[in-house]
Amino acid sequence: MKLTLNTSGLPLQDLIVGASIYFPPLFKAVILGFLIWLLAHRQLRDWMYAGDVWHPLLMDLSLFALAVCLALVLIVAW
Repeated sequence: MKLTLNTSGLPLQDLIVGASIYFPPLFKAVILGFLIWLLAHRQLRDWMYAGDVWHPLLMDLSLFALAVCLALVLIVAW
């Protein structure tokens, strides 16, 4: 068995197809999560910036992480 890096039997299309299968769901989740975060942030802005629960930046980051997770769930369940 001979292993070389420059084999002509492995076209570049395989790499592109493989990347399109694995990477876009994560990118789609971040973009959709950002849109969800924008809506939730606008609704919860006064409560978050009052500082009653956490520091506002930590609350924003937590809300964004939850929004991305929710977006990923929506993409997978779709």
